[in-house]
Amino acid sequence: MFLLLYLGIFAASLAVGPLIDHLGYKMNLLVSSLIVASAMVSFAGAHSFGAATAAAILLGLGGGGLNTSTNALVSDLYGEQRGPMLNLLGIFFGVGAISVPLLATTIEGHFTISQLFLLCAVLAVGCALWYAAISFPLAKTKQAFSWRELLSVAKYDGVLLLAFLLFLESGNEACIGGWTSTYVSATGYSPRIATLVLVAYWAALMLSRMLAAGVLRRVGKSHLVVATALLSLGGCAILLAARSLGLLVAGTALIGLSYGPIFPTTLAIAGDRYSQRAGTVFGLLFSIALIGGMMFPWAFGQVSQRVSVRAGMIVPGLGAVCIIGLSLAIRSRERHSTVMPRPGDARS
Repeated sequence: MFLLLYLGIFAASLAVGPLIDHLGYKMNLLVSSLIVASAMVSFAGAHSFGAATAAAILLGLGGGGLNTSTNALVSDLYGEQRGPMLNLLGIFFGVGAISVPLLATTIEGHFTISQLFLLCAVLAVGCALWYAAISFPLAKTKQAFSWRELLSVAKYDGVLLLAFLLFLESGNEACIGGWTSTYVSATGYSPRIATLVLVAYWAALMLSRMLAAGVLRRVGKSHLVVATALLSLGGCAILLAARSLGLLVAGTALIGLSYGPIFPTTLAIAGDRYSQRAGTVFGLLFSIALIGGMMFPWAFGQVSQRVSVRAGMIVPGLGAVCIIGLSLAIRSRERHSTVMPRPGDARS
């Protein structure tokens, strides 16, 4: 079911990007919200594995559409301030990831699981109604939708460099978010302590995005990505060597602080360079990043199974090294890549 969920997100990220450029934000946000609502209703009424997997695919399609649309919209609206604002937007992803499960746990004794799904459907419909009532920027182009255009943006100067950086970053975030509790437990601490260490990671990640919104008003985007990439390698090294609880918390928190700004700030760099095709470019970036998010935890698990859980931490460490290299390459090319090539320009 999780695989199908991610496949839905992947498909939506690829398709919604060009649709944003051709149809605008309103229709994509509205339809994506309604798809999420239908997925929640489907989960509420699911009484078989087949019905639940269909709901998972719907949720992936709607969630992927919302993810791409909201990031592209913020990038479009805020121009020179897109770096700080995309980091602020990223905070709400973490808030939702923490608060909605906690809310579900809190009210679980008063409502059935099906009723909780229906409550989520009501929230999604509320968002759809809100999107229907407000105005959005117009579509970037009136040309017909074409999958060939999606492939053509991959040839824009620097797009794949940004895409592979996000591939690595998404993979690293998925590794730490998915394996930290297991890693701490394997060191000899209780599940409760392991959960608290994981909470420290998410809290640090959200805090760093809040701080990045202010830092980016004084520091260049590529400078921040390079600096946080270096910090992430230090955090991985601490976590790899950690035996005490203090070092486990310190390493995890440092990783959270360093990871937080990398993804949204890299998106802001893309928004600066490719503003006329932001939707299509963002869709491509999210799709490639999602592949990293699926592959890295699997690689961590393979290393853990064959060697040890501690050795698995080498995977995000190597990812951090590669991110440093790519961020330095982006920084060195930044002065030469400030203008998006015209559609049809096939430079690579």
